[in-house]
Amino acid sequence: MMNKQRNMKTLFKICIFFFLQTFQVALGQNVKWISSTEQNRWFTNQSLQLKPFGSTLSIDMEVLPSQKQQTIEGWGGCFNELGWDALQLLGTKERDSVFKSLFDPNEGLKFNICRMPIGANDYARKWYSLNDSAGDFQMNHFSIDHDKTVLVPYIKEAMKYQPKLKLWASPWSPPVWMKTNKHYANKPGDYNDLKLENAVLSGDQFIQDPKYLSAYATYFIKFVKAYQAEAINVYAVFFQNEPYTINQWPNCSWTPAAMRDFIANYLGPTFTKEKLTTELWLGTWNTDKLANFDAVLSSAEAMKYIAGAGLQWEAKNVVKELHKKYPSLKLMQTESECGQGDFSWKDGEHLFDLMKIYLDGGVTAYMYWNMVLTDKGTSTWGWNQNALIHIDKASLKVTYTPEYYVFKHFSHFITPGSVKIASTGRFENAVAFVNPSKEVVIVANNLQENPKTITVKIGANVFSATLPAKSFNTFTLNGN
Repeated sequence: MMNKQRNMKTLFKICIFFFLQTFQVALGQNVKWISSTEQNRWFTNQSLQLKPFGSTLSIDMEVLPSQKQQTIEGWGGCFNELGWDALQLLGTKERDSVFKSLFDPNEGLKFNICRMPIGANDYARKWYSLNDSAGDFQMNHFSIDHDKTVLVPYIKEAMKYQPKLKLWASPWSPPVWMKTNKHYANKPGDYNDLKLENAVLSGDQFIQDPKYLSAYATYFIKFVKAYQAEAINVYAVFFQNEPYTINQWPNCSWTPAAMRDFIANYLGPTFTKEKLTTELWLGTWNTDKLANFDAVLSSAEAMKYIAGAGLQWEAKNVVKELHKKYPSLKLMQTESECGQGDFSWKDGEHLFDLMKIYLDGGVTAYMYWNMVLTDKGTSTWGWNQNALIHIDKASLKVTYTPEYYVFKHFSHFITPGSVKIASTGRFENAVAFVNPSKEVVIVANNLQENPKTITVKIGANVFSATLPAKSFNTFTLNGN
């Protein structure tokens, strides 16, 4: 009798074990779903069930995990002085919460690649460079003392949460004594003192003289080494931000031929001579003319130093063609379009569209612009812009903007090492990836004023979801 009871208990345990195993497999085939609407952000919906595909089903989107595209290296934003000033308004607890939401590798946006300026940009407190001593071709007076008061502590605070943070840098303008008009801007405006007769509306604003070009290469060497001395490694330099921008804030226009020659004859050889491992990238380029890229990328002498190309603004129109023509060239989206300080849901929808354009075009990393700003996000030179996180100066209220949540729908799940995969079908407002955990990740946007039901096929299975009106959605499921 005792043996029979023991056998029954053993059989019962075996049945329970196999039931649990089957139940866990079934759970593993559930589709997790997080959605965000303007009224209900980052909402965890009830899991959806994967079902076998039936030939009578109408498919809106088919995800093709076997058709792999580019590997994603990461996501980030830019360290700007006005962002640091905004953060200083907060108490320690609130400020730490913001940093955690941006950089913690286990939650929030999980930023792992970020940008910083070399000298002043349009979100600096004022104009400055790292060597304002005219005629100092040896760069004896080069200094990052200014940066030690703002950018260095800003970056180091982020590194407390993301110690492996990768940094790349670009100047908006070289020191003014190296420029044809001796001014940080190339166009007059209400926020600078540049005279119209000193405007540089085309051509090269940097003085194309060997001693200036050689000194400028040394400027970059000094910059990288100065930050290394602060225990901050700059993994890549993009030697000019927006060479095609003509405006009243810090800028410097270059022709493609001049950029090619600077890389090939000065910047590349100098970095090689100094044995720096810092990568040199072309960019950040704001042009949609493929011929401008060809003028540099067709040069073997320049290309032997170029690790990739940074694209922003107008370049969205040429990214796919550029990737097709130069498939081995790494591409990065270097500055997401920054809005007008409205922080609206519509801005979030525009960000989704931009991210899809660039990701479909082959970029391996995507950068937002200002991570944190106050009030209307007004720059030192008078442009209101958006940010991922908004701080109200009067109330000190911290708001995570629609663009923060759009970014989170991507970067929280699509971690470094994820691979973009192909998809087909009539529902096109979506992109798909396989992350290092072997999960399939689908990010989808419903732009319509009404809910929209979609059916998605993956392998031999399908799932259906009714996307809320005007919503962003992320679906994750076991890809095995």
